[in-house]
Amino acid sequence: MTIHLPDFEGGVRIYEPRPEPLAVTSGAAFTSRTVFSAAHVVADPYADVSPDSPAAVDWESTLAFRRHLWSHGLGVAEAMDTAQRGMGLEWAGAAELIRRSAAEARSVGGLIACGVGTDQIAAGSLAEVRAAYEEQLALVEESGAQAILMASRALAAAASGPEDYLEVYGHLLRQASEPVILHWLGPMFDPALEGYWGSSDLDAATDTFLEVIAAHPDKVDGIKVSLLDAQREIDIRRRLPGGVRCYTGDDFNYPELIAGDEKGFSHALLGIFDPLGPLAAEAVRVLDTGNVAGFRELLDPTVELSRHLFQTPTRFYKTGVVFLAWLAGHQSHFTMVGGLQSARSLPHFARAYELADGLGLFPDPKLAEERMRNLLSLYGVAQ
Repeated sequence: MTIHLPDFEGGVRIYEPRPEPLAVTSGAAFTSRTVFSAAHVVADPYADVSPDSPAAVDWESTLAFRRHLWSHGLGVAEAMDTAQRGMGLEWAGAAELIRRSAAEARSVGGLIACGVGTDQIAAGSLAEVRAAYEEQLALVEESGAQAILMASRALAAAASGPEDYLEVYGHLLRQASEPVILHWLGPMFDPALEGYWGSSDLDAATDTFLEVIAAHPDKVDGIKVSLLDAQREIDIRRRLPGGVRCYTGDDFNYPELIAGDEKGFSHALLGIFDPLGPLAAEAVRVLDTGNVAGFRELLDPTVELSRHLFQTPTRFYKTGVVFLAWLAGHQSHFTMVGGLQSARSLPHFARAYELADGLGLFPDPKLAEERMRNLLSLYGVAQ
């Protein structure tokens, strides 16, 4: 059986779906790396909402997907940009997501870290930015989850230079009851974060970022670098104080960064591990045995899919992530909060399906094929 898929030149190509999924096994907790998957939210498809409405979340399906990730040994990075923070999921919805996911993590013994930002305000003074961060930090710590201090649009707008970042982050780190993860999200993921850490010069910004960490190494568990620049991440990784981890957020170069080199390696906190969950977990367990070649053999072929999903404009990668979750049977529909299911083209979806199917990511390839055919029919693609 074949399926007709639209290409990027306005034509149609014939593709033969894979008959069986990739065989993966569950196993013990990882021993060589700490690995988080940033997780998406499942919208309520029956809610009467508009793109400007508060997010309507299908809580049962959203939590079920987190249980899926935990079942494979992955940690969940909750309420991050993959969950559409600032792109459909407002602070009230994120707060509820944090409460529910943290409680679910406790019930199953799952690893969880949650995003702390300032998205309850659109803009404000430095004092208002600090207060917004403090409110979210308190909620995450009260939930029992680890905090991830995310980059703030409001801080980027309010800060006049590096000293303001040093002051705000220093204040928050002194308040944190447990070590946090710092997240440097590049402007390719959010254009409003251009010039973060007080400079558009990445070398200068890196120096400020590392100065924050050096001043409070006991309060920083690790950093997540999302700049899609492998060499810069390696350089930062080598300059970290002892005991501070680097969690790669590079969805273009993650296999080599996780594998590491003679001077160290990165742990992982990745949006691409949402659709790759079982395969990624299998690869890390192979790495746990010391088999770097086997790890790369499993994970390297996934990079083409990841680069496709995260192509420019990168911030819309969430659409591909949710699309693949629908094809994989993790949710019954392809609807997103904020109507973001419309953010990518049909040829983009077709290529994502082809690449994911080729990797064996769909537990039920027939279901994925059927759902892909249904989508194609809505666009008028004859089979």
